[in-house]
Amino acid sequence: MSPLSLLLHALAGVALFLHLPGSDAVLCYEDSVEEVGTCAEHAYLGEGVTDIECCWNIKYSYKTDAASPCQACRPAQWSEWSRWSPCTVSCTEGVEIRRRTCIGQGDCPGLSVEVQSCVLQECCPGDGGWSEWSQWSPCSVTCEKGQTKRTRECNNPVPTCNGSCQGPRKEEIQCDTHQICPIHGSWSEWGQWGQCSGACITEGSGIFPTQTRHRICNNPPPSSSPPGEPCKEDRQQNQDCKTLPFCPVNGQWSGWKKVSECSVTCGLGRVKEERVCDNPAPKHRGKACAGSPTRSIICNTEVPCPIDGQWSEWPEWSKCERLRDEIRCKTRSGLQFRSRKCQGESFGGKWCEGSKQESRSCYNVEKCLIKTSQWSDWSPWSKCSAVCGKSEKSRERVCQPIYTGYEEVLITDTKVSEVFFSGTPKVKCDPINGETNKVGETTECQNVPAC
Repeated sequence: MSPLSLLLHALAGVALFLHLPGSDAVLCYEDSVEEVGTCAEHAYLGEGVTDIECCWNIKYSYKTDAASPCQACRPAQWSEWSRWSPCTVSCTEGVEIRRRTCIGQGDCPGLSVEVQSCVLQECCPGDGGWSEWSQWSPCSVTCEKGQTKRTRECNNPVPTCNGSCQGPRKEEIQCDTHQICPIHGSWSEWGQWGQCSGACITEGSGIFPTQTRHRICNNPPPSSSPPGEPCKEDRQQNQDCKTLPFCPVNGQWSGWKKVSECSVTCGLGRVKEERVCDNPAPKHRGKACAGSPTRSIICNTEVPCPIDGQWSEWPEWSKCERLRDEIRCKTRSGLQFRSRKCQGESFGGKWCEGSKQESRSCYNVEKCLIKTSQWSDWSPWSKCSAVCGKSEKSRERVCQPIYTGYEEVLITDTKVSEVFFSGTPKVKCDPINGETNKVGETTECQNVPAC
C-alpha cells in the first residue's frame, strides 16, 4: 500500500494508520529536486524507518534503496513547465519544446510535453563580396625583418540578413629592412637555490639560516657591433630559510557532543552534534584531524504532521431548472448549482477555505432550434502534435448561436446577476466547404527535430 493510500485511510482514524503492518524500511529525505524528479542528497535524513513514518510529513520523499527512483509523499502533481527550448533553426520557422514532470503518488492528467512553432529571424543570412585589397602598409620595424599588411572591406556587395563574406579581411607578410639590429643583454633563468646555511629553525629566536641563487647575462649576451645594452639589476639573490620544520604533532578529535534538539515537532528531523580537534591540537605542521567537526543524525518524533484539506475540482453545473415550471427553449430563466468537497484533511490540518457551493442564473437551450447564428473567428493554432519527426498544428471555426429575445442580465430588488445559457442548442450557419457546424484546417510544423 502506497503512502498516499495510507494517508487517505488515516481519515478513518490515526490509530489504524500508525499500526498498519507490511511497510518496508526506506531511505528518507526532507526534500526533492522537482525539476528532475530526484531526491535532494543534501536533505538526506537517514534509513531504518518505514515509508509510512517518512510520509508522516507529506512534504518529504523516499527511496526503497539507493538505486531506486525518488518517490514524493504527497499526492501526484505536475511540476512547473520547463523553459521553452531554443528554436530548432536560427532562421525561418522551427519549433521549440517544453516539458514538465509528474511528481507524487498517482497519475497526473494532461501532457508532459508541448511543442509550438517559433521564428527567430524571418530570413536566412546571405553572403557578401569583398572590395579590392588596399595598399601594403609600411614595414613594422626599422631593422631586420618585420610585418606589412593590407585590408579589404565586405561591401561588394554588402551581405544580406546579417550575412558575411568568406575569407580573411586582413593579410600579413614578412618584410626585410636589410638593416642589422643591436642585441641587448638579457638574464638567463635563476639557478636553483643553494643549500640552507643551517638544518633547522630555533623556535622563538627570530634568526633564520639563509640560501643563495645566481643568474648569468647570456640570454642573449649583448652584441658588440652594433653595441647592445648590458643586463641590469643584480646577478645574485639571498633569502631566509623559513620553511625548515619544527617537530610535528598530529591532532586528535575529542568526543561527540549534542548541540541541538530535534529540528522538527512532527515526522522525522535532525539532531546536530559537534567535536573539537584538541585531544591534542595539531602543532608544528602536524596533521589536522581527518573528517568533519559536525554531523547530523536522524531523530523520530513518532508524531504525524498536519495535512491541510484541499478542494476537489468543481463538477459540471446541474441541469438548468425552475421549480414547478418547464423552461427549456423558453425565455424564462432558471438556476444551476454545483458543489465541491474538502478532501485530505487529517492530523489537525486546516479545513478548506472558501465556498462549498455555487449557483447561477441560466436559460435552458438544450436541443433548442436557434434560427440566427454566425461563424466564430479562427481559434489560435494548437500546439504541435509531436516533439520529433512529422508534427502538425490545427485551428477551427465553429457555428455559434445568436440569442435574441433573452435577457442576458437579470435585475431583482436585491442584486444584478449575469445569466448563462445552458445546454447545446441546434444551430446552422451558411456552408463553408459543405460544413454548417464546424470547419478546421491543419498545417505541418516546420523544422521539427528528427526522431
